[in-house]
Amino acid sequence: MKNLFSKTLSKKKLVIFSTSFLVFAAALGIFMYEGTKKTVALTLDGQERVIKTHANTIQELFNDLDISLRSEDYLSLAANTKVQNDLAIVWKPAKQVEVIQNQEKKTYWTAADTVKDFLKEQNIVLNEHDQLNLNPDAKLKKDMKIAIQRAFPLKLVVGGKKQDVWSTSTTVADFLSQQGITLNKLDRVEPELKQTVTKNAVINVIRVEKVTDVVEEPINYAVITKNDSNLEKGKQKVVNEGQEGLLSKRYEVVLENGKEVSRKLVSEKKMKEKQDKVVAMGTKVLVAQVSRGSSEPAGKEIYVSSTAYTANCNGCSGYTATGINLRANPNAKVIAVDPRVIPLGTKVYVEGYGYAIAADTGSAIKGFKIDVFFPSKSDAFRWGNKRVKIKILN
Repeated sequence: MKNLFSKTLSKKKLVIFSTSFLVFAAALGIFMYEGTKKTVALTLDGQERVIKTHANTIQELFNDLDISLRSEDYLSLAANTKVQNDLAIVWKPAKQVEVIQNQEKKTYWTAADTVKDFLKEQNIVLNEHDQLNLNPDAKLKKDMKIAIQRAFPLKLVVGGKKQDVWSTSTTVADFLSQQGITLNKLDRVEPELKQTVTKNAVINVIRVEKVTDVVEEPINYAVITKNDSNLEKGKQKVVNEGQEGLLSKRYEVVLENGKEVSRKLVSEKKMKEKQDKVVAMGTKVLVAQVSRGSSEPAGKEIYVSSTAYTANCNGCSGYTATGINLRANPNAKVIAVDPRVIPLGTKVYVEGYGYAIAADTGSAIKGFKIDVFFPSKSDAFRWGNKRVKIKILN
């Protein structure tokens, strides 16, 4: 019995020893395994980690971490770099962004931090007048859309003043807004606001305004003649001096770029009434005595060269040298003479014309020459140019 108990105790000791040895061996193995790992400092997409690894290369390390590396990713060291103790590795995963230029879209993979860094990385150069939809310092994010509007040159004319400008706008309205140009109610724009702006186009802003212009104009007085039987024919007397009136006219004037293009009469008002001039015209005729049996009056006879004229001839005022208004008295019998031959006011009898008075002169009437007055051009043409006999009656 004692011998059996002793054998059982020996077996237990053996089991305990074996178990303890296995535990010790396992612990020693674990200690040795962990002790051979290398310590690596990782910065993964901005997150810092410190890990221990048996990986031989950075690529193996990322495979162990189940991280797939893209060629566009940022990796501070080459993927085939040997892993060493205290190695520092920085990794930034590439993000997909879309760039829109001149209506063309293109997708990029990049690990750049900001929009500015990305543009530099892709050699996308922005000119001074180009427009970017994002702040260049904005952080780049996944699926971000970067829109670039390329500027182009054109000419801007505002109120007649020209200037060379750049634009990224698509319509005339957008362009004017970009340039800070405000349109007044009447202003015109060529081309129209909805038209598309194109390279080297000319945008013309015509400044239009309406103003009021008040003009004062004189009202001419008329010359009214009245027959006076007490006044010798051929003589006249001013009964009432004439005075001009005054008329105020209000116009609506349209100006384009400061220049008048139209004028419309809106209203008019008499500021002062006119006073017509009244002239008394003598009608008293002195009849010359003629000898019985003769159709012509007695008097000194002379022969002269004659032509005819009217009150409306070129350069004619309608008044004779002695003041007779021929237009108001179309039936007056008047001849123009050289006063050195026939004095003004002389009563005469002209063959084929009748009794008349020498009441006018003319630059072409020299010597023995007269000009005979007729009320119409047709009568004057019929008279023509001929030699006639006249008699001096007084």
